[in-house]
Amino acid sequence: MSDTLYENWEPIIGLEIHAQLNTRSKIFCSSPNRFGDEPNTNIGIVNTAQIGALPVLNKEAVKKAVMFGCSVGAQIANKSSFDRKSYFYPDSPRNFQITQFYHPIVIGGKVEADVDGKTKTFYIEHAHLEDDAGMLKHFSSFSGVDYNRAGAPLIEIVSTPCMHSPKDAISYASAVKAILEYIDVSNCNMEEGSFRMDVNISVRKKGETELRNKIEIKNLNSFTNMGLAIESEIKRQIREYVSRPKENPNDVIKPGTFRFDVEKRETIPMRSKETAKDYRYFPEPDLPPIILSNKTIESIANNLPELPRERFVRYIDVLKLSEYSASILINDKALSDYFEEALKSCSNPKALCNWISVEFVGRMKDTGKTLPKSGILPTQIATLINLIEKGTVTGKIAKSIADLMAQTPGKGPEKFIEENPDFVPMSDTSLIDPLIDEVLSQFPQSIEDYKAGKDKAFHHLFGQVMKLCKGKAAPQIVKEQLLKKLN
Repeated sequence: MSDTLYENWEPIIGLEIHAQLNTRSKIFCSSPNRFGDEPNTNIGIVNTAQIGALPVLNKEAVKKAVMFGCSVGAQIANKSSFDRKSYFYPDSPRNFQITQFYHPIVIGGKVEADVDGKTKTFYIEHAHLEDDAGMLKHFSSFSGVDYNRAGAPLIEIVSTPCMHSPKDAISYASAVKAILEYIDVSNCNMEEGSFRMDVNISVRKKGETELRNKIEIKNLNSFTNMGLAIESEIKRQIREYVSRPKENPNDVIKPGTFRFDVEKRETIPMRSKETAKDYRYFPEPDLPPIILSNKTIESIANNLPELPRERFVRYIDVLKLSEYSASILINDKALSDYFEEALKSCSNPKALCNWISVEFVGRMKDTGKTLPKSGILPTQIATLINLIEKGTVTGKIAKSIADLMAQTPGKGPEKFIEENPDFVPMSDTSLIDPLIDEVLSQFPQSIEDYKAGKDKAFHHLFGQVMKLCKGKAAPQIVKEQLLKKLN
């Protein structure tokens, strides 16, 4: 498919994000809401659909849904209600899901995210509460159902069809994930399935205003795979339309549900698309409506923590970090919180960010641990930066200390300096001066350039002295002695 042909078409993308709320119990009963336990141990009479068992709404799940709505500037419904969505599948013991189809708790909202260096606004249609299904597990000769997840509280966040590329979708989903993590309503662990994405995709010729039939790709739990799935489906639909130009577009692409084959990197049809009529939605008779006062909603909104976008702007405007550095921190809440803690003891945010996100994170890759869980305290990295700022250690020595800190987590930089005399910078001018003389004799042109007012010449000479002493001389003393000799 040529790029020119691709440019004649416009992809239309919408996302349905399912985030499992981190409440202690499930949404309609007191069974534990916990991942990783033995199969079918976190179950009860409600989530296994025993006769006569009635659901009781988890108040904490409602609060967390309201927190999300307030975080994206949505309208919170003063009155919302639950409905039954009927479908028959082994992981749904009731043969219906309790969801919010007609009157969701969160209406509207928007999310800002950066795409290729530009800030874009993506819009949310609504978000609603519902319960999760169990999990099918397939073995060599049989399949089983684990109902531990059945009844886990979900918030489903439905966007408008406002995205037009895989990058748009990834940026939007990443921003939603960050918001959920920052307000602590979900752990968003994609490997455990607590953050899953369904993608709706259609394409139309540029200039058209009507939407064409869409395809839904189910249960994507990786941003990378989601991007690949979207790209694959866009190209597939364009190929179909181009190869059958005279047919009715509704006959070329028929609504359907697909999955993404990671190995083949292509979307595979699963079934024709169900409609609302197929699910036979009707009001849930066993649960009363959710009634929220404006006072309750305002109280929740006023107690929200700092949101990721707010923190991103603060990092750039106040701390003067680059957009790239700020985004690295923001996209990893645990690392950003670690940076925040270290910042309390350090006055150089840029240096601190570099040492945390590059030097120490890089050293952690070989250990298989993340920096926040490594045992290295934020204050210890702050101390290392402060020692560099004071001239107590050089940058080169600091990197050697960082190596040891990574090997022996919990031990501070000052202790390593006490134990190793080589970590104390050379400050004896009788040893430094001969090195300066040697450099000056090697670079007479740099001396002339310096005297002609070229600052780069001084930095070059300084670098050569530090190189000659293998980074062991105190930088401030080298600068002072070099200036004396030059002047």
